[in-house]
Formats: sequence, structure tokens, C-alpha cells
Amino acid sequence: MEIDLRFFATFREAVGQRDVTHEYDDDATVGDVLEALEAKYGDLDGQLIEDGSVRPQLNVLKNGRNVVHMDDLETGLEDGDRISVFPPVAGGA
Repeated sequence: MEIDLRFFATFREAVGQRDVTHEYDDDATVGDVLEALEAKYGDLDGQLIEDGSVRPQLNVLKNGRNVVHMDDLETGLEDGDRISVFPPVAGGA
């Protein structure tokens, strides 16, 4: 199945582009996708998964919904889903 991936800020820099489409097995989960991204893009290694979950302060959305509020890394995927990956954001006054 094809999954559309969208990266923001420093993750976009690590991947080299904002949008990428990758092919995954039909039974792939969000965790499978994040593991594959960490393996493929050296600058993402260790940046997406921590202790069996999405890293704290990181936002990973499946079709606009945060996967932490679904089944976290075990969230299933379907052909055409979009995964958006946002790095932690700091700032404020």
C-alpha cells in the first residue's frame, strides 16, 4: 500500500523534502513506518521512537489525528493514508 508522508521543520531538512510517498506492506503500522524512516534517513535515527512509543513532545498524525490518541505505534494503516511528522516545538515568552 502507498502511504503519503509529510515532514515539518527539522524533519523536513533531515528527509530533504516536505512530501514523500512510500510503499509499505498491507499490514503495516505507524510503528513500522517510523522504524523504516529512522533506518532510511540517518538524521532521523533515534528521533521518532522512544521506549516503544512515539517520542515525547513529538506529534505524529494519521490523517490529521494524533496517533498517541489512537493505538500509538500499533495504529493500523490503509492505502492512501497520510502520516505527518512534527518535531517538538519550543518557544514562547
